[in-house]
Order: sequence, then structure tokens, then C-alpha cells
Amino acid sequence: MTLVEERVGFDAARRAMIDSQLRVSGVNDLTILAAFAAVAREDFVPEAARSIAYIDRAVPLGDGTVLAPALTHGQMLIAAEPVATDHILVIGKPGAYLGALAARLAQKVTVAAPDGDWSANAPYSLILIDGAIEVAPESLGAVLADQGRVITGLIERGVARLAIGRRVLGELVFTKLSEADFAALPEFAAKKTWSF
Repeated sequence: MTLVEERVGFDAARRAMIDSQLRVSGVNDLTILAAFAAVAREDFVPEAARSIAYIDRAVPLGDGTVLAPALTHGQMLIAAEPVATDHILVIGKPGAYLGALAARLAQKVTVAAPDGDWSANAPYSLILIDGAIEVAPESLGAVLADQGRVITGLIERGVARLAIGRRVLGELVFTKLSEADFAALPEFAAKKTWSF
């Protein structure tokens, strides 16, 4: 297969992903769909996984992490309602694909690791966590601008749900929206307790 044929195949797979995974599941914002159309998902997976970059589930990246399904990222962006003036922090491992999508929607985007220093460019009007959390550290609320929002997967009783967080009386409070396919981020796991 030539490079041109491969590119045409990926372009067709990207269009199919948009039409058969995103649009039919409520991701219909034209600006968000244009971001998905413009970002080559196959560039964010290892060479061996390029042929499955557009499947409707998480793609293993070979280092213990996964690229979330496109629908998960689409649901996050719909819930976030990003605008061009947003200052976005994308926290994730890997996070780069979601960061590339966000960069098509806002002028200022920072991608950081879950255990990284998020304060360098704070405050952020929108924080996208590319994975599921059990607890939100205080440092997350500290880098969130007034009226800002956090979009993430929130794990409760082993089930991940898409959630939006806002600061209320100095604390991050999350509202669960719907079940979604998120991989858990160990950096945001609850401390293990032991009881009878």
C-alpha cells in the first residue's frame, strides 16, 4: 500500500468514525466535529496500532495506557462547551490527542501529565482530564479559574461516569452526566482503606 493509499484509507476511517460513532451518539456540534475531522487519530498511536486507531473502543498504546474511544472525547467536549477564549489544561496519560482536538477549539491549550506541575500557566477556564478519577486533589481546584469547569470521568463504586466539576465554596463539586468509557488514572485513585 502506498503512502497516498494509506492516507486515503485513514481519511475514510475518520469520516466513518464521525458519522457512525459520534453523530449517532449525540456529538453533533459542527465545530467539534470539524476538530475530529482535522486531527489524524492514527498519529497518536504506535505504528502497530494504526490500523485500529478508529475502532469504537480504547486503543492500547503498549505502555499500559490507552487512547480513549473517540466517543468519550466527543462527549467530554460537548459537556465542556469550549469557546475560543478558553484557556484549557488537558491532563492525561497520554492526553496528546485530546490536547490536539482542544487546540482546534481554543487559542491556548496546555497538555500536562497527571503527576505534573499544572500551575505554570494557571489559572485555566477549562480543565479536561483524559481519564477517570476517584478523587480530585486540592491542587486541581487551585489552578481552576473562577467560573471554570473540569470535565473528567468520575469513578464511583467501580463505574466511570462523565462528570463536570465546578468550584463551590472553595471546593470542587462534580455533577455526574452519563456513563462513559474512561480508563482509570492511578494518580487520582482514592487512598486504600481497610475495614471489617
